[in-house]
Amino acid sequence: MSEFSDKTRSSNLQNMQDQVLDLLIIGGGITGSGIALDAQSRNLKTGLLEMRDFASGTSSRSTKLVHGGLRYLKQAAIKEVHEVGSERAIVYNNAPHVTTPLKMMLPFYEDGTFGPFTTAIGLDVYDRLAEVKHSERKYMLNPHDTLEREPYIKGEGLKGSGVYVEYRTDDARLTLEVLKKANDLGALIANYVKVTGLLYDADDKICGVIFKDLITEKTGEIHAKKVINATGPWVDEIRDMDHSNTGKHLHLTKGVHLVIDHDKFPISNSIYFDTPFHDGRMMFAIPREGKTYIGTTDTTWTEDPKEPNITATDVTYILAAANQMFDLPEYLTPEDVESGWSGVRPLIQEEGKSPSEISRKDEIFQADSGLLSIAGGKLTGYRKMAEKIVDRVAKQLDLESEYEFLPTQTKDLTLSGGDVGGGKYWMEFFDKEVHEGIVNYDLDRNDAEKLVQRFGSNVRAVYELLPETKTKARLPRIDWAMLNYGLQHEMVEHPIDYLLRRSSQMLFNIAHMKSIKTPVIDYMSKFYDWDEDTKQQMTDEVNQKLDLSDLKQVKKQYLDYKKEH
Repeated sequence: MSEFSDKTRSSNLQNMQDQVLDLLIIGGGITGSGIALDAQSRNLKTGLLEMRDFASGTSSRSTKLVHGGLRYLKQAAIKEVHEVGSERAIVYNNAPHVTTPLKMMLPFYEDGTFGPFTTAIGLDVYDRLAEVKHSERKYMLNPHDTLEREPYIKGEGLKGSGVYVEYRTDDARLTLEVLKKANDLGALIANYVKVTGLLYDADDKICGVIFKDLITEKTGEIHAKKVINATGPWVDEIRDMDHSNTGKHLHLTKGVHLVIDHDKFPISNSIYFDTPFHDGRMMFAIPREGKTYIGTTDTTWTEDPKEPNITATDVTYILAAANQMFDLPEYLTPEDVESGWSGVRPLIQEEGKSPSEISRKDEIFQADSGLLSIAGGKLTGYRKMAEKIVDRVAKQLDLESEYEFLPTQTKDLTLSGGDVGGGKYWMEFFDKEVHEGIVNYDLDRNDAEKLVQRFGSNVRAVYELLPETKTKARLPRIDWAMLNYGLQHEMVEHPIDYLLRRSSQMLFNIAHMKSIKTPVIDYMSKFYDWDEDTKQQMTDEVNQKLDLSDLKQVKKQYLDYKKEH
C-alpha cells in the first residue's frame, strides 16, 4: 500500500508540472477516479486534479446503492439493465468491503405502479438481464408473508411483494478506494487544486491547464496530450471555459436523503416503494448502522451545486411518504431527523422531458479544441464509463504518436482494500480479521466489525495505529487510528474530509461526530501547523456543513410553526 498523504499531494503536483502527461483528468468524483485508474492501468501517464475533496460532490451524496438497474426496466432500457447488472457484480468482486448484498423488498398495492404479475415478470427479466446469481434471485411473497417479513409495512391495500437483491455501498469510500489503487499504480493525484484556465497550442488544441493550489495559494501550469473534463455538475463550467458549451447541456436535479434513528424507524428490511402521491416517484428506505435512511427527491436545481440546501418542503415530502407507507411506533416529524444529505445529479438535458424522465445515460462530448467531457451516468456504471472514454483517448494517442496502449485492465483489478480473494472469500476474511481485532487489539466485536467493513484488507494498517491507552488528543482510540490512517494513506487535508467522507460519522453517527469534532480539528491543526486564521476557517467549514447536515434551520421552522399553530 503506497503512501497517499499531503506529502504525496505536493510531490504529485510538482511531478505533473515537470513533464507532459498523456492524460489529465479534471474532477475527483467516481467518474474521474475511474478514468484515472483505467488510464494508469493501461500505462498512460495520468494526472488528476480535484478542486475540493475527493467525492465531495455528487459522488458522496447518492442513495449509496450499487444498483442492478431495476428502474431502467420501466424505460425498457434493456441494454442498460444488462450492463449495470454486470458491472455491479464486478464492483462487488473487486471491492467486497465497500459493497454489501442486501435483500430489497418491493411491496405492491392496489392502484400502485407495480402489481403481482408485472412485479414477478419484471424481476425475472431483471435477474436474467443483470446476470444475478441463483442464490440471489427474486422470490414473491403474499400479503401475509410480506407482513411477517416486515411488520412495519402498511397493510391496507397490500397485494404482496417481491424480494430481490441490491448492493449497498459507501459511495465516498468506493471513490477513494479507486483513487488509492490508481495511486498505487503511479497516477499523480491531488485534491484541493482548482483549474482556473485552459492552455492551448498553436493550433488552438487544448494542451493543459492553469491551476491554483487552494492550500498553498500557489499557481502553475500542467501540460498534457489529452484533457478530460469529468467534473460532474461543473462539466458545463469547464466547457464554458473552453468556449464549447453548445448543443446539449446539463440539467441538474436535487436529491435529498434523511437519516432517522432505527428506534424511531425500526424496519429490518430495505424497502423500495411507490410514493403515495401518484407522482411517479419511488423511494428507498434502508437500515444502516443503527439508523434508517430514506430518499430521494428529484427536483430541478439551478443554483450553485456545491451545497444544495435541504428545505422544509423536501423534508415534508419525504416524511409524508414514510408516514403513509409505514405503520411506525410514532408519527415521524422533522425533530426525528438526525441528519441528511443533499446532492445534485448531472443529467443530459433533453427537450420536453421532466426531471424524473430525463435519461441518466452517460454521454461523451468532444470539442473542436480536443477537450473531452463526460457527463450523466451513475455510480454503478463508473468503470464502464471510464473504459469507453479511455478507449477513445487511447485511439487518438495511437494515431498521433503511433504508440499502442493496452486494452482496459479494470474488470478483474482489485481495488484498494479489496485484496481478500474476491467476494467469494470476503466473509472468511471478515471473520478472521474481526477475531484479530478482538484478540490482539482489545477491540469489542462491534468496533472490530466496523473497521474491517470500512477498510477491508487495509484494516491491519489501521489496527497497527491503535494506541494502547487513551490518547492525549482526547480522541477515542478508533478515531485516533482512523484519522492517522487518513492523514497517511487517504489524503485527508481538512477536518471535514475525515468527519464526513472518510468516516461517514456526520451522516450516520452525528452525536459521536459532534463529540470529536473539536479534538479532530485541534489534532489536525497541530499536525499541519495551522495558524489561527486557518484553524478558524476549518472550524467554520465543519460547523457550516453540520448546520446543513443536521437540518438546524428546517427544525427551527417546524418548531416555530408548531408554536404558531
